Amino acid sequence: MTETLAEPTSPLQIPDYRRLWLARFLAVFSTISMVVLIGYQTYDVARDDYGMDPAAAAFMLGLLGLAQFVPLFLLTPLAGAAADRFDRRHVVLFANLADSAIALALGAITLLDAMTLPLLFVLAAAHGGARVFNGPALSAIAPNVVPPPLLPRAIALSSIAWQVGSVIGPAAGGGMFAVHASLPYFVSSAMLLVSGLLISRIRPVRALQEGPPAHPLKRITEGFSFVWKERFLLGCISLDLFAVLLGSATAMLPVFARDILQVGPEGLGIMRGAPAAGAALVALWLSFKPFNTNVGPKMLWAVVAFGAATAAFALSRNFWLSLALLAVLGAADMFSVFIRNSLIQLNTPDTMRGRVSAISGLAISASNELGELRAGLLAGIMGVTAAVAIGGVGAIVVTAVWAVIFPELRKARTFAPTYLHQDSAKEPAA
Repeated sequence: MTETLAEPTSPLQIPDYRRLWLARFLAVFSTISMVVLIGYQTYDVARDDYGMDPAAAAFMLGLLGLAQFVPLFLLTPLAGAAADRFDRRHVVLFANLADSAIALALGAITLLDAMTLPLLFVLAAAHGGARVFNGPALSAIAPNVVPPPLLPRAIALSSIAWQVGSVIGPAAGGGMFAVHASLPYFVSSAMLLVSGLLISRIRPVRALQEGPPAHPLKRITEGFSFVWKERFLLGCISLDLFAVLLGSATAMLPVFARDILQVGPEGLGIMRGAPAAGAALVALWLSFKPFNTNVGPKMLWAVVAFGAATAAFALSRNFWLSLALLAVLGAADMFSVFIRNSLIQLNTPDTMRGRVSAISGLAISASNELGELRAGLLAGIMGVTAAVAIGGVGAIVVTAVWAVIFPELRKARTFAPTYLHQDSAKEPAA
């Protein structure tokens, strides 16, 4: 009876989860800061060193998104299989060490004033390759250290780590960049090392194996097959993929910061952190008040709000209004992310959790990086404002279409596993 009373009532009472939370925060602080500053440097170098006009420089930002997506696309299946085959702590540690070395290289080249567009593209691609191994393994660790009843709260708290890191990282990175362009890269390198050290102190979390080890290609295929067969899960992941692909505005923030709102790198850091600030507030609320009703309709309306806020941001010419709209955008996105992540973690077998998390991560990366390419291409043709506004409207249209072709989304009422494993025509419990 004493043991029952001693069971944790909050994820934060579990030492391994606290280490995981802090490691995630440090990693997100570093990686998001690097992504933002690489984008700003690309736009800056294109304008100042290569003499490009704003439209051509914006197109370079689109190509930068493509450069980061290619390694993500190629390596994500391998990253998911690695998270299910090896000790997940070691996979995260390897990724952090690699990304720390990339941050060190960015800082050294910037310090020497030797940065060029080809170097930025190569290092951005390497950064994307390192990050792809971090996400699936890190996401799959939480269910290994937190009991299932506490997992929704753990997911919300992990989202807070992500969003707070996404707020502070770009803002601090922009401030450090203004002091010296190389400083934020050196700080990121050190923080990634500390994050890896924290992960290494978590107890072993190697995934359970069912039978003899399967061929790597077979394991990868099994993950895609699982997602394809589960219509609710497929609908959630694909909705996020296409809505954010169309509605993504983050790649164009350097253009808004420098040429439209004219707030410089410091303003860019604040703008890049505004969506995360809105998301962090929602995540904080969800950590205390996690919901389990009408999950499908809530996710759909959240994506509609995301698209509307994106379109309104494109038309804003006031810095503070733009920040408010970015915060609303991030809050709406957090709502849908909470639903999707809860469904994935609660309804996926541990032996496949790394692969399914990798597929979800690939969809997120595709929507972000290819969304940057889409925005850059349209910005080069019709201007930045039109490109972002049309994308926001497109996200709303996609949501309406998905509500029709995936009726499971609008009919879903709870996170119950029956939504993902319906073997009969029974209606799910309310």
